[in-house]
Order: sequence, then structure tokens, then C-alpha cells
Amino acid sequence: MDGEIDPDEVKQLLKSDDPPRVVDIRAPGAFERGHIPGSENVHFPQVPDLASDLAGAAGVVTVCPHGQASVNAARLIGAAAGVDGRVESMRGGLTAWDGAVEQTAARAEADEGPDAPF
Repeated sequence: MDGEIDPDEVKQLLKSDDPPRVVDIRAPGAFERGHIPGSENVHFPQVPDLASDLAGAAGVVTVCPHGQASVNAARLIGAAAGVDGRVESMRGGLTAWDGAVEQTAARAEADEGPDAPF
């Protein structure tokens, strides 16, 4: 892991010619209710299985609700994958993200439980 990255820097990198892969480690239901456009959902328990798929990536940014679990995910990826670029966790998680959010499912019912989006 190369450290943490601010959400504003992530926005800029996503506009670049060679953007990083954004890996959202929340449960699938939470991801469907709202995520950074272009991000991919890999629930935290499956992160070790993803490592080989990231080999050669220009960079990886891990994302979670508050920026804590994504630090551990970035460490796992950084230790296992041959990523060409940096492996970073987005500081503050999705609660700090003020950019666009894409939804792939209708909002959940009032009792969202542990799969709440952020």
C-alpha cells in the first residue's frame, strides 16, 4: 500500500488518460444503491481473490464507507498484486466523496441494516 489519497485527487485521476481502477469493497447491495461511476465492486472477503486480476494496473484506489476497511484492502492488494502504479485507500471513504454517484438498484427499504450505502 502506498498510503491514502484525497477524494479530490481521485476525481482528477479518474479524468486522466490512464485512470486507476477503483475497487469498492462494500457488500453488493450497498454498492448497487450508490457508488463512484466506473468503480468495480469486490466485497472485502473477496479482495485476496482479486489480486491477480489487478496485476499490471496503472493504479488502484480502494473505497469503503469511511476509509478504514479500505486501508486494509489496499494493504492486501499491495502485498499480493503486481500493480504497476500506486495502491491507495481513499481518505474518508464515500462519506468524504462529493462527486457523482451512480446507482444500479432502487433505494433499499427503510431498514438497510449493515448494507447501508455509506
